[in-house]
Amino acid sequence: MRRYKANVLGDAGQLWCSLIAGLLVGQVFAPALAQTGMNTASWQWRAARELEVTGRGWSDTKSFFDRLPARAESSVRPEVWNLSHDSAGICIRFITDAPAIAARWTLRRNTLAMPHMPATGVSGLDLYVREQGKWHWLGNGRPEQLSEERVLVQGLKSGRREYLLYLPLYNGVEELSLGVPAGAALMSPPQSSAKKPIVFYGTSIVQGGCASRPGMAYPAILGRRLERPTINLGFSGNALSEPEMAQLLAELDPAVYVLDPLPNMTAEMVTERLGRFVQILRGAHPLTPIVLVEHVEYADALLVEGRREKYLGANAQLHETYRRLVKAGMRSLFYVPSAKLLGPDGEATVDGTHPTDLGFVRMADAIEPSLRRALKSNH
Repeated sequence: MRRYKANVLGDAGQLWCSLIAGLLVGQVFAPALAQTGMNTASWQWRAARELEVTGRGWSDTKSFFDRLPARAESSVRPEVWNLSHDSAGICIRFITDAPAIAARWTLRRNTLAMPHMPATGVSGLDLYVREQGKWHWLGNGRPEQLSEERVLVQGLKSGRREYLLYLPLYNGVEELSLGVPAGAALMSPPQSSAKKPIVFYGTSIVQGGCASRPGMAYPAILGRRLERPTINLGFSGNALSEPEMAQLLAELDPAVYVLDPLPNMTAEMVTERLGRFVQILRGAHPLTPIVLVEHVEYADALLVEGRREKYLGANAQLHETYRRLVKAGMRSLFYVPSAKLLGPDGEATVDGTHPTDLGFVRMADAIEPSLRRALKSNH
């Protein structure tokens, strides 16, 4: 809204010419408003935490949209604790019959983007709608400042629908409110999702680096496909499979655990830690399926031998750990090999490691069959 007023005061003649030109070619006023912001002063606003919030593993968090409980500050490394303030994987489910939907959100950090990841993924919001029984992307909130207000979508057909709003992947959220025009309904779904969530533990890739928007991280893609809540415990550069992290994950009661930490681990660390990590989870949940995901194959490993040796070594140790656990009698253990995670053409990453949206779709495609088998085994 502030930018719109500044443009009017700066060059009113140019604005009027643009409006007249738009009318002459049959355009309506709504698209222009979508770019400059609508007047939402008379809208009704509701705090997102009053609606259905999914993706939170714990309720006893220091800040509402944190991903670890407050007590974890004393047990996990500072790097993990700091990353737990990022809201990756947390989303809001709601129902409205509004013709337009807006959001106001305040971020924890003013670093809105990264050199290899846009602000829409790092700090933005991502809106989906359930239409004809499937989730479909609808709009996003593009941040330009620490506290932001954006119309996410407008001009919607009449009707009451269910929506899903993903929070930022690499920034934290202090406050979030949703707004709809006066008189429209805005409520939680009549029946909360009773299904147990899928818990993902892993690296920056699990957290969502470098998706263009939050809904394109592969845990989010799989959650929509499988109609399951997801809990994203990706910790960029810090998925080292420590026992204290296994103990925290063991407090949860998911339908499946998906473990994808290898890009942060050496082959030696995989040997020393991952078997113990799995055993801690299994001790707390004797029947809960666990899916182990191999290290992605680096796109530049075609010619950079050191990069190839790193992921091959880690994967060899993961497979040996898996073989040893199965031989010892552990059941409901599933394995995802690396070959199809990113594909062989080198086109699925930003930097050889972190997936683009294409890469995340390929990862979801590769993990989904094992995940479906794991879910089926738990019935």
